[in-house]
Amino acid sequence: MTNRHISDMVRHQNPLMLPASTTVKAACAALRDRRVGAVLVTDQAGKLVGIFTGRDAVCRVGAEGRSAARTTLGEVMTADPDVLGASCTAVEALRRMRDGGYRHLPIVEGGKVVGIVSRGDFRGLEQARLDEETGLWERL
Repeated sequence: MTNRHISDMVRHQNPLMLPASTTVKAACAALRDRRVGAVLVTDQAGKLVGIFTGRDAVCRVGAEGRSAARTTLGEVMTADPDVLGASCTAVEALRRMRDGGYRHLPIVEGGKVVGIVSRGDFRGLEQARLDEETGLWERL
């Protein structure tokens, strides 16, 4: 089914959410323990303020020689990340990730985080549809 809605994908999710004051070391341990690739950074009210990924750990912490024990998520996260609503389709989410050049996309409804999707969450049919769509645009 290529018109699957994001709400179906995130219905029972419990995404990893941490405050901006969390150290990168603690966030990386949580990423490892939960076996996920991204942390949704939230404020005291639970509002999304940023996202931190394994790629950020490598590029913004390790490659820069920062201390993971002393650097906070607030210092190295991507602030105000692009988000999608749960009513969007899987293909729309894939398109947004492709166009934006990222692998994780927070899902927010009514200002509240309801989940996160990553490229690996999508089925072959959805990826094939996006590839077909891209091919059509390239031929025009």
